[in-house]
Amino acid sequence: MADDDSLILERSEAAMKRAVKVIPGGVNSPVRALKAVGGTPFFAAGGDGAWIFDADGNRYIDLILSWGPLILGHRHPTVVSAIQAVLSRGFAFGAPTIGEVDLAEAIVKAVPSVEQVRLVNSGTEATMSAVRLARGFTGRPKLVKFEGCYHGHADYLLVKAGSGAMTFGTPDSAGVPKEFAAHTITLPYNDPQALKNAFEVAGDQIAAVIVEPFVGNMGTILPTPEFVEALKTIPKENGALLIFDEVMTGFRVAFGGAQELLGVVPDLSCFGKVIGGGLPVGAYGGRKEIMEKVSPVGPVYQAGTLSGNPLSVAAGLATLGVLEQTRPYERLDTMAKQLCDGLSSEAHSKGLPIVINRVGSMFTLFFTDAPVNNLTDAKTCDVEKFGRFYHLMRDNGVSLPPSQFEAAFTSVAHEEDEIERILEAASQAFSLL
Repeated sequence: MADDDSLILERSEAAMKRAVKVIPGGVNSPVRALKAVGGTPFFAAGGDGAWIFDADGNRYIDLILSWGPLILGHRHPTVVSAIQAVLSRGFAFGAPTIGEVDLAEAIVKAVPSVEQVRLVNSGTEATMSAVRLARGFTGRPKLVKFEGCYHGHADYLLVKAGSGAMTFGTPDSAGVPKEFAAHTITLPYNDPQALKNAFEVAGDQIAAVIVEPFVGNMGTILPTPEFVEALKTIPKENGALLIFDEVMTGFRVAFGGAQELLGVVPDLSCFGKVIGGGLPVGAYGGRKEIMEKVSPVGPVYQAGTLSGNPLSVAAGLATLGVLEQTRPYERLDTMAKQLCDGLSSEAHSKGLPIVINRVGSMFTLFFTDAPVNNLTDAKTCDVEKFGRFYHLMRDNGVSLPPSQFEAAFTSVAHEEDEIERILEAASQAFSLL
């Protein structure tokens, strides 16, 4: 924070004025514009451990962590050294590298459901490719997804749910012809009966069910045991594939991802974020018999100029190496629980109804007094109050996701001091709401 404890954003405001002239909305990803909470975003200038710094010299405890990848915190020395070592030798070759094999082997070793894996450049590429592969493998056209689950911005995944057991998709973004989404069936999350009904209606046409096993994109939402059981059994019984979108949860909630915690063996899994250590990356993988349908050995085409680029691979390998060696997940869970318990206690002591959903080091604070188990529940939360809370926290040196419907994260760099500072800021903020 600035010395007088008032948040000064002069350089960020000047940068935003320049940005809106040359970048749509001034940002390269919509949530960064703060449209959900209002105000001017700070422009980042650096980070260290659990902290992020802006262009005006303000310091914040970071609970965004680049939207999840930085599980080790900013500028972890092992990751920095790995990137520097590769950078000195070259960073793009258009040829395979040994590092790509090392990272693929690391993912296969960590995730039992994955026998082979293909590296791509983003989570969107991973989910898009996995869906194409599922359709190619099964010979079926339709896809089941769930309300509020975000799987990247491929046209047929940008679909808004309708009512009933099965809804043929309509686009949720301008520029997507309705025909592109016509094979996407959207169902309520945590509704096993809706999944059963969809397969009763169109089971022989459904190639795959894609799901965030722990949702992060309508806020953090956990699956019920009944829903998990339905995901395990219904697609398999009907010859469809189960795709776990672990772009957010992979190597974040457990070393083996959400599937390790839930005891589910999906047919295909998608990864991103943590496996690149903060650099652009994505991956999809699964059983060998499925993955061997991918070109050049199979008929399902997928390619990428910078797929498996050496810098991302080096950062990912270094990150996974630290995670494998130190196994910090119990401590991550303990620290996040301490934070969330403290937030709940502070809010309730001020008479504020909140609900916190958490899995490991991933959580969301909802301003509501009712359980949040699906998109309908999430939409009942007090977004105006969250916006005020966001700004009060930012003014006190805590950077939260600027939306009620996003997940927050902690890292191995968040220590007792950071937790105490966050809770002090929250206590002051709750008093003013």
